[in-house]
Amino acid sequence: MDIKMNERKFERITIDREQMGGVPCIRWLRIPVATVVEMVAEGMNEAEILEAYPDLQIEDIREALRYAAETIDYP
Repeated sequence: MDIKMNERKFERITIDREQMGGVPCIRWLRIPVATVVEMVAEGMNEAEILEAYPDLQIEDIREALRYAAETIDYP
């Protein structure tokens, strides 16, 4: 499932009520977007995040940040 918000398509973000209670995750991996954003907020760089979650790709991190920014953006 692709998520569209404000005409932007998020291909790496999945939301499924049957998985993680509908929490936005990265590519069905059961890694919540919020976890990735929190890691960045705590000062981790992309290499450290990828080391902690080897199934992630750099594009996943960047799209998680774009998704988070767009979900809090005002109309």
